[in-house]
Amino acid sequence: MNGARWYRWDDADLVVQIKVIPKASSDAFVGVQNDHMRVRITAPPVDGKANAHLIAWLAKLFGVAKSAVAIEAGELGRSKRLRIRTPQRLPDDIAPRAGR
Repeated sequence: MNGARWYRWDDADLVVQIKVIPKASSDAFVGVQNDHMRVRITAPPVDGKANAHLIAWLAKLFGVAKSAVAIEAGELGRSKRLRIRTPQRLPDDIAPRAGR
């Protein structure tokens, strides 16, 4: 990712840099910090539960199947790079920040 950008388009795919905050009271985008979009999720970081929850949540928000969301880097850490294949919509709270 170049500059202060937390996302990039790769043809029709959206590649995002995310910093996960697990065990939160709700799922939400928090804001951009150090080239990552900070994301709160309710799942604990145990036995892959946080990753599975993050994938399901992002799939729902972007209007794609769970199989269209892949963790490309950072599977075991809080900082992750994810690919969302051909998102059908952009969530309202990030759409202005991730426009093409």
